[in-house]
Amino acid sequence: MNQYVLEMRGIKKSFGVPVLKGVDFALKKGEIHALVGGNGAGKSTLMKIMTGVYTKDEGAILVNGSEVSVNNTHDAKKYGIGMIFQELSLVQSMTVEENIFLGTEIAKRGLRDTGYMTERAKKILEELQIEVDPKETVGNLSVGMSQMVEIAKAMEKEAKILVLDEPTASLSETETKKLFKMIRDLQSKGVSMVYISHRMKEIMEIADSISILRDGKIVHTGNVADITMEEIITHMMGEGRGKKFEWIPREYDKNGKDLLTVEHLKVNSRIADISFGVKKGEILGLAGLMGSGRTEILETLFGLRKAHGGTVKISGGEVVSENPRQAIKNGFALIPEDRRKQGLVLIHSVKENAILPKLSGLLTNGVFVDEKKADAMVLDNVEKLNIVTDDIHKRIGLLSGGNQQKVVLAKWMNMHPKVMMLDEPTAGVDVGAKAEIIALMREYADQGNGVLFVSSELAELMAVCDRIITIYNGKITGEIDRSELETEEVLQYAIQQK
Repeated sequence: MNQYVLEMRGIKKSFGVPVLKGVDFALKKGEIHALVGGNGAGKSTLMKIMTGVYTKDEGAILVNGSEVSVNNTHDAKKYGIGMIFQELSLVQSMTVEENIFLGTEIAKRGLRDTGYMTERAKKILEELQIEVDPKETVGNLSVGMSQMVEIAKAMEKEAKILVLDEPTASLSETETKKLFKMIRDLQSKGVSMVYISHRMKEIMEIADSISILRDGKIVHTGNVADITMEEIITHMMGEGRGKKFEWIPREYDKNGKDLLTVEHLKVNSRIADISFGVKKGEILGLAGLMGSGRTEILETLFGLRKAHGGTVKISGGEVVSENPRQAIKNGFALIPEDRRKQGLVLIHSVKENAILPKLSGLLTNGVFVDEKKADAMVLDNVEKLNIVTDDIHKRIGLLSGGNQQKVVLAKWMNMHPKVMMLDEPTAGVDVGAKAEIIALMREYADQGNGVLFVSSELAELMAVCDRIITIYNGKITGEIDRSELETEEVLQYAIQQK
């Protein structure tokens, strides 16, 4: 009997340039197989071929030992293959049960059998131990619960092979634990899973096997128990190719006047007395658990939320940012937590996204864009930020996550803000791109600007920040100079304190 539930042999795919160069990938029944690689390595392309979103140029796909044709998503579903995308595909305005049966509604005498679908949805949710009302509107659910409903949707369609693409990128620690329990329960029922993630600790915890892609080729396959995190990173990056992802002590005037001063900022009844300052050239980290108030503080400074009290000063002068336009004028820029929904227009090109905030400054006669000037600016962005794209007119939705994030950075750096605020800037970004983004922030701060940096990854905060303030349930609970911070455990302990 064939031990593999799915095999991909010699898979090749090109989009003008080769993306996959003869990839062999095999998945055993009931295993959790991690697929890792840098941005642009070909992970998403390989999985989209498996799930029928793309078609292969060459190679073969086998299910339970027999070669099959997967030309579309319908074919994939027929063979029990489902994918939970990083960008959830649920319809926010519809209920849980409507989403579960979307496209496969059950009819009785020509009418939708809502009673049966409700009962069937309840049964699926109970089997997966998902505590949610089938009649609840998806838009009211947390990201973690939405992720679980996505899995329920796939299981209703009797998926035997499930691809999870960065499933924990936006989840809290509690939600991640619930998801991992669900994954293990599905595994015990014989479901095979491909787990794509940039979070190495998760891979070491949840996966049985690992395959590492680099430059469109598998460079390593083996048991997770037989490889270290350092070895994974070496395979991903290639010998000597990775930039250092470690803290470098930086020089700035710690006794100088504040560039940014926040005094008694009130966001809401819970986040009500926030005070801190940022010096010229300083990178200040905001550390806290999910829901502590980190994002809300940044969004208030950027005018996305209304401040209900307190003062904000730039270079000693009080500023008011009632909306993003005012905030930009005041010298703020925000790299949002969800780049695809809030940071980019995915149907537009790299160039169109990069010039968006600066559009008025690129007009001739106040009407037409100076295309030559715009092209020169964007080409300079591509070179300086090492954005991997074969054309500045390429649709940005086709770029890898790390390169999309670099375009978000580029569009704000073109505005020359005084204070750059970054909210989870490396979520879903590979190790190499993380190091590049951190290097860019250091260079930006070195020019006398200020940086506010929010991240759930403690190692990242420790690598990039000069000083870290801790926040718990809407209150600032402490301040730590990076030079005095010895381990992640010390920081983890600090952010747990009320």
